[in-house]
Amino acid sequence: MLDVLIPSSGAGKAILAAILLGAGCGLLGCFVVLRRVALMGDAISHAVLPGVVAGLIYSPDRSPIFIFLCAAAAGLVGAGLVRALMATTRLKSDAALGIILASFFALGIVWQSRNQQETVGVMNFLFGNVGSIDSSDLRMMMMTTSLLCVMVFFLKRPLLVVSFDEGFARGLGYPVKILNGVFYFMLTFSVVVALQAVGVVLVSAILITPAAAAYLLTDRFEKMLLLSMGFGIFAGIVGGVISAGISQIPTGPVITLAASAIFGVVYFVAPRHGVLAKLLRTSKRRRIVMRENTLKAIYQIQEAEGFAYEDVSVIMLAQKRRQTEEAVRKRCASLLKHGLVEFSEDGISLHLTSPGWKRAMELVRNHRLWELYLTNEADYAEDHVHDDAEKIEHILGPNMVRQLEQELDFPELDPHGKPIPQPQLAMQGLEPFSTP
Repeated sequence: MLDVLIPSSGAGKAILAAILLGAGCGLLGCFVVLRRVALMGDAISHAVLPGVVAGLIYSPDRSPIFIFLCAAAAGLVGAGLVRALMATTRLKSDAALGIILASFFALGIVWQSRNQQETVGVMNFLFGNVGSIDSSDLRMMMMTTSLLCVMVFFLKRPLLVVSFDEGFARGLGYPVKILNGVFYFMLTFSVVVALQAVGVVLVSAILITPAAAAYLLTDRFEKMLLLSMGFGIFAGIVGGVISAGISQIPTGPVITLAASAIFGVVYFVAPRHGVLAKLLRTSKRRRIVMRENTLKAIYQIQEAEGFAYEDVSVIMLAQKRRQTEEAVRKRCASLLKHGLVEFSEDGISLHLTSPGWKRAMELVRNHRLWELYLTNEADYAEDHVHDDAEKIEHILGPNMVRQLEQELDFPELDPHGKPIPQPQLAMQGLEPFSTP
């Protein structure tokens, strides 16, 4: 039945192998990334080498299924030993993984070097060669990948809960130990499936990189699964085609580079977690802070004069901000654009609009409330609270402000004796510091 799905051409087989590779590794890679056990995939991929060598030596007809089973058995033993080391010693996961990874890989190399004639072709498993995959390999990959897809479909929710918090999963009644065993069983099978295409050395890259790229693009796990599978399939196809077109280039490194290129693009252009998006958000936030600091300075000048005058001169504002008049005018032009200030006819002075006045009072209120909170509740010295308040005043939301006011019993003065503004009353036409 499966033979109907297997292409007859070598290129078709390579593409199908890449699709199966991307699907299997993409699925399990998402759980690996969420669990933060990326090194486990690397350890298992190296631990399977003795199994591959055993399969090549003891299989009379070099049966792919026999080699697969030997490799899977070695991988499961390696994963079990890692868990055993972590459970019975003081070693952390990185140390246990490093020991098993190195030991099993060394054992495989030594065993292969002692049986070179029987292990001809082991380099295909070390560095990958999609061109060496035949129909029997594809049948085995199709069955294994289908099994992985079915298991992930039915166990997605419990595996996801265990990946985030094992204690919470136990509280929900999930059999955590069994689920962990199932996960490492599936991880071992996905690693073994990718062996002949990517190789022992680089299989962890195709397991982790597509999932990491998908993780940067979405916060929905279902979407992450689909994206990871898509990236893995794309990287496998690109790497397989390039490797097949250029002789003497192993498949594994090319597929890995293709996956890394995908991650590199996502790393820069991801709409929420990408570098460019973060730079744009930081730049936007910086501009907002500069505008709001200028608003606050206008308010403070008016406060120092007892709110006797509505207008504030640009020169006074420049002196208050310790900036050049040109820089201040640039900031004020941004305030004008956002409807927060209005200039006088001669352009020498400006005054706050109603929205500008409200936001300026909010900033000053936030600043002084936070100073009072730090001195009263956190035992800060009065001369050590200004810098913290300068940062927090821009991000305090209405709910947090109400909570602060309630905890501080609706204060009227800050630690330095300055009145705390009440914007909600000022908007009703009352004095800036009127109290109910």
